[in-house]
Amino acid sequence: MAKTDFQSIDEYIAACPEQSQSYLQKIRKIVKAAAPKAKEKISYQIACFELNGKNLVHFAGWKQHVSMYPTPAGSEAFNKAIAKYAGGKGTTKFMLDELLPVRLIQQIVKFRVADNLKKEKLNKKK
Repeated sequence: MAKTDFQSIDEYIAACPEQSQSYLQKIRKIVKAAAPKAKEKISYQIACFELNGKNLVHFAGWKQHVSMYPTPAGSEAFNKAIAKYAGGKGTTKFMLDELLPVRLIQQIVKFRVADNLKKEKLNKKK
């Protein structure tokens, strides 16, 4: 992917490896459904959703996998479920030869929304 000045998530996804594009569109739909007030944008030259002016989740397409960033902290059961997909510091990787774990992605978004709202409340108290 040579282009780096994306103006929209549509433009970003179109430039990603073809095999990752349908997974990226699915992640996009999951995030929109789980966080309907979040807004699409490009951040760090990848797809991103923001909520309350703060980045909520980033997602990117590669030849073998799609990634989401950052990986939130969650319950013990969540942390155990997501461990299989750990792909480095703060990265969650979903391989293209496996089904996308929709419920897990929904949980990622919900934990990130909860973190975002906590931070928003703390900022309002200051």
